[in-house]
Amino acid sequence: MDGSKAGPLKELPLGIDATTEEEYASQSRLLQEFTSISSIDKAWIFKSDSGIGSQAMFSISQPNLLANKRKKFILSSHISRESNNSVNFQWAPFPVEMTGVSVIVPSPSGAKLLVVRNPENESPCQFEIWGRAQVEKEFHIPQSVHGSVYADGWFQGISWNSDETLISYVAEEPSPSKPTFTGQGYKKGSSTEKDFGNWKGQGDWKEEWGKPMLEKGSLHFLSSTLTEAQAVKGIEKSLSVGQVVWAPPVRGSHQYLVFVGWSEGTRKLGIKYCFNRPCALYVVRAPNFESEADGPELKDNSTEDFPVVNLTQSISSAFYPRFSPDGKFLSFLSARSSVESGAHSATDSLHRIDWPIDGLLSSSAKIVDVVPVVMCAEDGSFPGLYWSSFLSNPWLSDGCTMIITSFWGSCQVILSVNVLSGEVLRISPTDSNSSWSVLTLDGDNIVAVSSSPVDVPHINYGYLVDKESKSTGWSWLNVPSPTNECSDKVKSLLSSLQFSIMKIPLRDVSDSVTKGAAKPIEAIFVSSKTKRNDPFDPLIVILHGGPHAVSLSSFSKSLAFLSSIGFNLLLVNYRGSLGFGEEALQSLLGKVGSQDVNDVLVAIDHVIDLGLASPSKLAVLGGSHGGFLTTHLIGQAPDKFVAAAALNPVCNLALMAPDKFAAAATRNPACNLALMVGRTDIPDWCYVEAYGSEGKNTFTEAPSAEHLTLFHRKSPISHSSKVKTPTLFLLGDVRLPVFTGLQYARALKEKGVPVKVNVFPNDAHAIERPQSDFESFLNIGPSSDFCHRFAGFLTPFLRSTPSSMVLGMEEYSNISASLEIIDEDEVVELESDGIKIENNGDDEITDVKEKIQEPKVGMVFDNIYELIQYYREYGKQSGFPVIKRSSTKGDDGELRYITLACARSGTCKSNSSNTLKPHPSIKNNCKAQIRAGLSLSGSWQVNSIKLDHNHDLRDIIGCQHL
Repeated sequence: MDGSKAGPLKELPLGIDATTEEEYASQSRLLQEFTSISSIDKAWIFKSDSGIGSQAMFSISQPNLLANKRKKFILSSHISRESNNSVNFQWAPFPVEMTGVSVIVPSPSGAKLLVVRNPENESPCQFEIWGRAQVEKEFHIPQSVHGSVYADGWFQGISWNSDETLISYVAEEPSPSKPTFTGQGYKKGSSTEKDFGNWKGQGDWKEEWGKPMLEKGSLHFLSSTLTEAQAVKGIEKSLSVGQVVWAPPVRGSHQYLVFVGWSEGTRKLGIKYCFNRPCALYVVRAPNFESEADGPELKDNSTEDFPVVNLTQSISSAFYPRFSPDGKFLSFLSARSSVESGAHSATDSLHRIDWPIDGLLSSSAKIVDVVPVVMCAEDGSFPGLYWSSFLSNPWLSDGCTMIITSFWGSCQVILSVNVLSGEVLRISPTDSNSSWSVLTLDGDNIVAVSSSPVDVPHINYGYLVDKESKSTGWSWLNVPSPTNECSDKVKSLLSSLQFSIMKIPLRDVSDSVTKGAAKPIEAIFVSSKTKRNDPFDPLIVILHGGPHAVSLSSFSKSLAFLSSIGFNLLLVNYRGSLGFGEEALQSLLGKVGSQDVNDVLVAIDHVIDLGLASPSKLAVLGGSHGGFLTTHLIGQAPDKFVAAAALNPVCNLALMAPDKFAAAATRNPACNLALMVGRTDIPDWCYVEAYGSEGKNTFTEAPSAEHLTLFHRKSPISHSSKVKTPTLFLLGDVRLPVFTGLQYARALKEKGVPVKVNVFPNDAHAIERPQSDFESFLNIGPSSDFCHRFAGFLTPFLRSTPSSMVLGMEEYSNISASLEIIDEDEVVELESDGIKIENNGDDEITDVKEKIQEPKVGMVFDNIYELIQYYREYGKQSGFPVIKRSSTKGDDGELRYITLACARSGTCKSNSSNTLKPHPSIKNNCKAQIRAGLSLSGSWQVNSIKLDHNHDLRDIIGCQHL
């Protein structure tokens, strides 16, 4: 077979030519290099067999784009402390993949390991108890007993008892039986066997805690000596349970379990990211085992003589119970500020209960406030607790100091909290703007991970400088690790970037606002270390969701990708963000769409005033409430951004500040509260953010016309008529139903605004499945068809412009209007901007002051003007006139490619309407030309050249040219 024979032509994606496709492919390869960077999720420390040093086990994950899942690995290391206060990690040569594993939980001593594999389809749930070299016991629990074990980090509760003979856990309740019908009607009895002669009905609908949460958790336990799982009895059906832990054992007494319970009430509202759902700590008697001749036997777990007790009746929220090492007290976190105000997240508090040593429990136990809610922090002081992760064993050896990860302004930090005195200390480096998170404790030492917007996550080891003097100073060692690895290309790109955290004073602050709400806001600014040809790189404003969340100074693979391809980033923490005290947070309730919008505009003007950004090169990107803000901004400031991307946006609330943006991207945006309130799993969010805290009491499942009117007035959809900004919508959610984003996108399209919509129907609110996330940021960043319009979507609207001239959108459009797609055998000569070249009779070309370099592939020009002027001057020097041979626009009407050629190419065709105007000299199909294309950075690059002419280069008199 002739191997040189051409195969069938490949069909390119719609609107993409071959050159653009190659650029798109190149950027996708770069994004994949960023995507493949591993994440360090968890870690555990075990005593070493030799008694010297310790063993560490790290849980690592990495996106698998082909499978659209995350691969999970275990990487092991031996840790040894050296005499000179250094630490040595000896890493295993390779990680081990945990295929099909949902969660792993080591026993307290580290001698055993529980591995849980949740079922797929109708298969049973698998439990494996591993020893040091083998599986010691395996359980297969059918779905008639329970469904998947919760492994979500919120409802999740898997706990070993102290002697490692029992394991308690929370799993999904079994699905209720459904009615069976045949051709004759209802069939009595229930059968799980498949029979083609009958069919299952739907049965009663069951409410869920919102997507992607499960319906309801029930408490179960396993015994290392029994062969089946048992449900814990006595818990009310109205309670959903989670976060179970074993209470300290009391000799000669029953064992008890402490768990978090959420009461269903009249409806289960969405609970993911929503900490304003009331919850309490409960205690229940654990199953009792008695020794029999044939082995241990489970006795009846009757609760008649000990009903389930609510330990925290006096507080509206209690979760993450942790017993002190000596068992004398129980500590827990509370989100009562969220519950009482209605804000979905707010400043947390820490509390404790003294645990009775005799095991006699009471619902009247005194709750001690350890760390109260901080309303307004002084500059540089502790801003309050904002938990982001909580270790199962957070205690130092003194038995009263907890190590906690929390937010501190725009940083994530590690805190030590003395549960007896209430003293809170920041122990991660105070001179670092990076973000830190505790992974595990190695005795009184800390294994942590740190990162920044320009540094991939890396492992650190912290120790007290002087334990004897009880110094509060901690020293941190950087640990070389395989987890720090990334490609050389990514390393090089990241090394060229820098970031800073800005404090930005507010403007026109009302005298009526609280002190905390009047303080400066913060924003993270990411930029290149080196100055490029253009004085300003394009700026993308990044807006977090929530609104009560925070943009942290930690590593984001997607944002690092955008930074690496030439964009500066501004991550704005507007008032209402976590990490800045409760007064600033609560100030946003009832003012969404105005206060938060103003804060973002103030931040943008701040970087412009500092000379760090150009007002003509702004784009905005946000998801959820950040998408709500994105769609607000492009309506309130329709000329400020060149492009926008909205990710699941909330698009129906209100807008106000024209002439600001040129582009936007939004991910699951909240565009229309009036539509959202009837379909979302968090309708109360609409009321609280629109009405303020009073919305908590105003909330109803049957909104009035007055409610809907306010929701519409507060929503971005009410300002859609003013939007000019090209916008990318990334949608796929139950919390923010897709149709609300589609409504807003259609409204923009109706008035001629460039719009692109990507829908990810099988993803969740964050659109975080590997393939969805990858495609989202590939569309935002590089040059797809839509990207050409936005900059990926944003790129073309954030192009570099010459330092002597900021090219406005209107001016650029006028230039583009004169450039058309031209057939290959035609030459259209420009009527405008033509120049006359005269021959002085001495075969010398005038007005050429210095030698012009011969064209070469790869030459770069800041803009199209410089490109044309260069080839024009080169033509003068060489003795031939220049003409535009052809040009190509993108679907947005903007110029993408141009061919400049000798004026004697092709056939002559003049579009002059002046019959007295001389026509060009006779053409002779000269092939000399250069072809250039617009790059992602906004510059023009020469892609191909032909230098040879088929005529005398001095015979140019009478030629009409550029």
